[in-house]
Amino acid sequence: MWSTVILLGVLLIVPSLLADEHWWQHANFYQIYPRSFKDSDGDGVGDLRGIMEKVPYLRRELGIDAIWLSPIFKSPMADFGYDIADFRDIHSEFGTIADLEALATACNAEGLKLILDFVPNHSSDESEWFLKSVQKDPTYSDYYVWHPGKTLANGTRVPPSNWVSVFRGSAWEWNDVRKEYYLHQFLVKQPDLNYRNPALVQEMKDVMTFWLGKGVHGFRIDAVPYLFESLPVNGVYPDEEKSGETDDPDNPTYLVHQHTQNLDETFDMMYQWRKVVDDFKQQTQSEDIVLMAEAYTPLLNIIRLFGNEVSEGAHIPFNFEVLSNTFKDTTGQQFYDNIKRWLDVVPENRFSNWVLGNHDNKRVSSRLGVARADLYQIALNVLPGVAVTYNGDELAMEDVFISWKDTIDPAACNSNPKDYLLYSRDPVRTPFQWDDSVSAGFSTNRTTWLPVASNYKTLNYKAQKAAARSHVKIFKALVRLRKQRTLRRNDGNAVGRR
Repeated sequence: MWSTVILLGVLLIVPSLLADEHWWQHANFYQIYPRSFKDSDGDGVGDLRGIMEKVPYLRRELGIDAIWLSPIFKSPMADFGYDIADFRDIHSEFGTIADLEALATACNAEGLKLILDFVPNHSSDESEWFLKSVQKDPTYSDYYVWHPGKTLANGTRVPPSNWVSVFRGSAWEWNDVRKEYYLHQFLVKQPDLNYRNPALVQEMKDVMTFWLGKGVHGFRIDAVPYLFESLPVNGVYPDEEKSGETDDPDNPTYLVHQHTQNLDETFDMMYQWRKVVDDFKQQTQSEDIVLMAEAYTPLLNIIRLFGNEVSEGAHIPFNFEVLSNTFKDTTGQQFYDNIKRWLDVVPENRFSNWVLGNHDNKRVSSRLGVARADLYQIALNVLPGVAVTYNGDELAMEDVFISWKDTIDPAACNSNPKDYLLYSRDPVRTPFQWDDSVSAGFSTNRTTWLPVASNYKTLNYKAQKAAARSHVKIFKALVRLRKQRTLRRNDGNAVGRR
């Protein structure tokens, strides 16, 4: 009954598509977490050459149209690549710029598009930009958000405002060299970049064109809502109001983030980045270069990221309505409502997208149940527009238990042994299960950066490929179905034509 409700509900709301199709508008995007996809050199960490080995799997076997790589840039790995020390270099564990260019060439030869993660909100505190900013180098002094703080009546210096970091505690950190606080909306080692500085804005645009020149077809833009903060009033940053949701002042939900998220300037910045990629496309006479935007924010803000009356924005601002509101006990009607909520507000000239999993949320099989995993894949692949799949979900891979002792995700490490599993993203980031050999075929090394799932002997791609019926075979069939004209355009008497 539940599956019937899903399938009928989904098919009844599939709209007709626009006539001028572009490659991304109905594409299957596949997120790769590089550390965990395929290790080519036996060090226990996935890399670019490992991904290149699996391009035939991605394109010829699965039928994927585009791959998006989580961060691969030079980094101290305090947040596993989301703390970038050099925006124009590749982290050594993953390979070299030459390896990235080779991967882009291999993808292009197979008709597979390559999308990189762009992390614009912050850098690493080990970045040359930050180190020079600390020294007040004239070029870099204002690349970050600095403030001397407030001085209490007793002479004690305190942070400029009550703002709280996503990873708990104050969003301000004192620097004893510069004698000022810097803003970090994430880890202390991730200082926020200052988008009110035109030189920094141009620097980041230049970073985008640098990688476009290496053959990539676009970017997934990380943590979009955090790009801008309210300006100081009379030299003082405004405090945020208490939310009333928790009594823990170190918890980010303690405050209402009206001064640190979703400011109007953030949307304009997205529109400026769209112009960068459109200009590059025009100059090089290339195919569409796609911007995907990650923003956990109210639905109407997601719609704003598409663009406005005068400016284009992200091609694909991620729709998290289904991911955020679907659980093991979700009924068919509730699932339908989650879908309809998006379709009711998406503009007619925009394309929908559907996300069921990623590197920050529990796997589909663990969050929604193995028994329903294929049903959700059916829904994902018959809905109109873009489908986004996280690596391993085509196999119905499950979350792996990681003990407190072995936990390495900073989101969990900043909590405590009792609550860490509420925050840990390690379980969803474990190595891909290719076969039943050493380390599930991910690596020749028996020690991998995160442990391989204990069930890899039976839950792996090789076993599912050989089985008469399996999760991955259903996934492949669905991807083939998505490419059929009847489903994509609702020609003839297809159900759901409007």
